[in-house]
Order: sequence, then structure tokens, then C-alpha cells
Amino acid sequence: MIEVEVQNETHQTQDRLRFASVPRIGEGIRLREPDGCWASYDVIDVWYQKAEFGDVWMPYLHVCITPDEQPAAPAPAPGNATVPPVPGGHSPLHGGTDRSPLASPRGDQPRTPVWGEEEVPPFTG
Repeated sequence: MIEVEVQNETHQTQDRLRFASVPRIGEGIRLREPDGCWASYDVIDVWYQKAEFGDVWMPYLHVCITPDEQPAAPAPAPGNATVPPVPGGHSPLHGGTDRSPLASPRGDQPRTPVWGEEEVPPFTG
């Protein structure tokens, strides 16, 4: 493993990371944002400096967030997700008697929707 000093131009931070090989200029790497989400970064500069010990050259990278990469929004907290109303009225997602097998066994708790449930007709007759 090669320890590389990564200088992030987007956030003005410096970190030491380990790579199997030194990324080249123009390559992309994934780094964790300060908010905990992952984002793509472009390597804009690579250079080597002689280390303080021995005949070793340490690699350094300048990175900048990929221009079309938008920082990912954090996932909504459980219980804050909203389900849009289904056109045409009744939907099992909104308190009807037709319940999914994945629904809460007690009727007093709100049920989280299963993706695609409202678009696919039931297969039972």
C-alpha cells in the first residue's frame, strides 16, 4: 500500500490515504464528504517530494470535486418519508383494508410503502 497525501481543493483539507497504486491526473476517485456522503473527485495534479527519511519519494495529489457531481443529500430520517397520494382514490398504502404481508401486524403503526406496490396489480384473483 502506498500512503498518499491528498489535498482537497473543494473543501481545503488535507488527508493521508492509502492506495494500491497512485492515481494519475484525470482519473477519478471516491472520497467521503464532511457530511458523511461519498462523492466523485478528479485528480488535477500529482507530484512527488523527497521524504525526510531515506531515498523515498512521497506522492501528493490535488483533487477537486467532479463538476457534474452534486453532493448527495442525506437520507431522510425514518418516519419522515412521505407517500404521494395515488390518483384514483383508494390505495392500500393510505389506510385501506388491503394490507401487504410486509405491513405492521398491528394496525396502529404507520406502514412503510414497498417500492412498486401501487403500480403492480395483485396476482391473486
